[in-house]
Amino acid sequence: MKKYNKPILAICVLIVVFSWFPLLSRAANFPGAVSLKCEYLINPIGIDAIHPRLTWQLNTDKRGVQQTAYRILVGTDSVAVSKGEGSIWDSGESKGDVQLVAYSGKSLTPFTKYFWLVEVWGRNHEKIGSSAVTSFETGIMDSKNWQGAWISDGHDVTRKPAPYFRKTFEIIKKIKSARAYIAVGGLYELSINGKKVGNHRLDPMYTRFDRRTLYVTYDVTSHLQNGKNAVGVLLGNGWYNHQSTAVWYFHQAPWRGRPTFCLDMRITYEDGSVETVSSGADWKTSLSPLIFNSIYTAEHYDARLEQPSWNTAAFDDSKWNEIELRAAPSQNIVAQVLHPIRNVETIPAKSVKRLNDTTYVFDLGRNIAGVSRIQVKGPSGTVLRLKHGERLYPNGHVDMSNIDVHYRPTDQSDPFQTDIFTLKGSGEESFMPYFNYKGFQYVEVTSTTPVTLTQSSLTGYFMHSDVPVVGTIKSSNPVIDKISWATNNAYLSNLFGYPTDCPQREKNGWTGDAHIAIETGLYGFDGITIYEKWLADHRDEQQANGVLPAIIPTSGWGYQWANGPDWTSTIAIIPWNIYLFYGDPRLLNDCYDNIKRYVNHIEQMSPSGLTSWGLGDWVPVKSQSPVELTSSIYYYVDASILAKAANILGKSDDALYYQALATKIQNAINAKYLNKETGIYGSGLQTELSAPLQWGIVPESLKSKVAANLAKRVEADNFHLDVGLLGTKTLLNALSENGYADIAYKVAAQESYPSWGWWIVNGATTLYENWAIDAQSDISLNHIMFGEIGAWLYKGLGGIKPDPKQPGFKNILLEPHFTEGLNQFEATHESPYGKIASSWKRSGKKITYQVVVPPNATATLTLPIKKGNKIYEGRTQIKVNSQDITIVNLSENQANYQLQSGNYQFEIR
Repeated sequence: MKKYNKPILAICVLIVVFSWFPLLSRAANFPGAVSLKCEYLINPIGIDAIHPRLTWQLNTDKRGVQQTAYRILVGTDSVAVSKGEGSIWDSGESKGDVQLVAYSGKSLTPFTKYFWLVEVWGRNHEKIGSSAVTSFETGIMDSKNWQGAWISDGHDVTRKPAPYFRKTFEIIKKIKSARAYIAVGGLYELSINGKKVGNHRLDPMYTRFDRRTLYVTYDVTSHLQNGKNAVGVLLGNGWYNHQSTAVWYFHQAPWRGRPTFCLDMRITYEDGSVETVSSGADWKTSLSPLIFNSIYTAEHYDARLEQPSWNTAAFDDSKWNEIELRAAPSQNIVAQVLHPIRNVETIPAKSVKRLNDTTYVFDLGRNIAGVSRIQVKGPSGTVLRLKHGERLYPNGHVDMSNIDVHYRPTDQSDPFQTDIFTLKGSGEESFMPYFNYKGFQYVEVTSTTPVTLTQSSLTGYFMHSDVPVVGTIKSSNPVIDKISWATNNAYLSNLFGYPTDCPQREKNGWTGDAHIAIETGLYGFDGITIYEKWLADHRDEQQANGVLPAIIPTSGWGYQWANGPDWTSTIAIIPWNIYLFYGDPRLLNDCYDNIKRYVNHIEQMSPSGLTSWGLGDWVPVKSQSPVELTSSIYYYVDASILAKAANILGKSDDALYYQALATKIQNAINAKYLNKETGIYGSGLQTELSAPLQWGIVPESLKSKVAANLAKRVEADNFHLDVGLLGTKTLLNALSENGYADIAYKVAAQESYPSWGWWIVNGATTLYENWAIDAQSDISLNHIMFGEIGAWLYKGLGGIKPDPKQPGFKNILLEPHFTEGLNQFEATHESPYGKIASSWKRSGKKITYQVVVPPNATATLTLPIKKGNKIYEGRTQIKVNSQDITIVNLSENQANYQLQSGNYQFEIR
């Protein structure tokens, strides 16, 4: 051993200690509560909620931490709140371990910033600590508080150029704060003094415009200046004025109109006075160089028509036109309170290929939803066409034949997914669409005169609702990791204020795709704000008799086809999953009457308990299960969720009625489709067996027999998929939850057709719409409908599941499976209580399993074991209960423990 000079060693130790001292000091001052959110957003502005929800997490890694009491302080003075004064609400020390509380103080007033903090106590009334002060800010709150008028430019719906609007105003006093509130029929970009406000894209989110219109709030304090100011608005069509024609008839939507907006800019001065600059008759308008824009197809921009500095105070608008006053699109104008769409990721071109002196093809190297931005020099009048697609022809040109099949153009003026950019000829110019997005990997650029382009001339931007990432997957199998990544890419590519089926061919809110992927979305991303908005769209679209359309929102298409319970069960399945993942019953409560009307309608249609209303197991590999079986199962699921929701919401009579209805449906399914002697449903296909297992149809006494038959069926299919959309939701889960996790993994990890891995080894970076890559139909290369595998990785391998009895991961059900063929796996999920981690590693015959249970939560752990295994926690064999680990049950094949919060490492030897 090397000898060290003792004085030098002592000095080194002191240096280390003192270098760490500031960190240790700061650690001692870490707040006891962190991640404070209001309505699931950090420091939101412009909320309308009368009783906004407040949430937090505890900041400690100690074992066994449990919150026993909390105190919430709310006031309008941040300093006073930090000193423990809650002038608007002081909840007092409230007993309980909840970390989701609805505001219950004095009535909130519009246009007001509120500050709040939370204090928390643990066991034995030990104070864990206080949070830092955070805030939320109310918005309009009531339509009567709007001062602005709805204005447009007077043109009809056929006029193609997008309109500019502007107004100048004077500021002579010192500004304290300023907010802009803007509601729009269509899409918009807002600018002040020549600069765009915010970084959102495609605002406001798409709704049924004639029933609910959204407004967005911005802090514009830094945009304003003393003296003369100018505010500018560019309006786009979006789904409000759909000028492109396709099979869903959005060009005939009942709400259709020339884009329109209403704006209030509320300026608060330091002397306490308030001035509001509003939209009205004193605004001016002009057509813009954006000569055509379609949310569905593309945009056309003529740079020769630009009006430099049009949105600045010095611009001469004497030649601009008067505006036209308009009626509001709806009488229900509410705040947009969700994570916005943004250009989330910049993706440089991976390569460029010059086909000739006027044609280049760029490859981003991956499939995305979003836009491209081109930078180019060329003579004035040069026209560039940027065609976006997912595939290439053998000759290197972009192939759109897999994505333009539902487009019904009336002429050649609006090519699909093709931006048209006309140069003005003044040096380097650039263009990126304002009000459009596409699904693509390749961009073919053609020009009317030769131009020089390089790999850096074109950049892609991955656009989607910018939901926080809350889940991660890592494993020893690169294909599994790539499947997870591709699934997330497909999910995000189809999240634009509502979940869609694909970002190119349709952009529709297909209900079936969305409920199949709901768990995948919630394990990976904090999506509650998007789903709450979308379920409000459901409530807007539901007919009085309970019927919902297959796509939501809709122009009216989808009420007669594709909208059976196997698709439109979104009305029940999504609120139920939000409840499971967040522990928040509000969406269940908001949708309760809608679920009830929906279930009642099916009951009226199908008094026997069986229904054939639906599409069935969509896009199967080769075998088709009976529609009556799958649709009746979803009818059962809806009735069961309704019964559980009734119990949660205190509606005891409804709970009894709908539980009885669910039992009736279950019995009807089993009477017709289950052979009790053989344990086979129908003809024994993968979907026929897995769907009854996964959704709770199988009698308890027959589960093991049905599961064994499913395992044999999968083995007979050479451990490959033989399912469609509905079967992908149930197959892997039914196997792994009934003793056949090794078989489930074998199916999930396949790399030959048909499988998810088959796509990956053939270059997929998103999920596809069809198992066959060379299929002749249903061949979008960016679909989420087969995306349940993303959730299964968390459940079937990581074993992380919410407990319906203690939702929101208050108690975590941990059931990892150490499957053959995989040596290492890790899943993490940021729950409402904090980070959950479940990871395992195989070393010979030993399994090391690590788990993190967040503060104020518990976990029920089920470890699969073999006869003779011993389980250690750290170096100690678990034989008796401890302070943090309680033995619930031990058997030859599993061990059950109840864990308190904290970090654990188990070894199975």
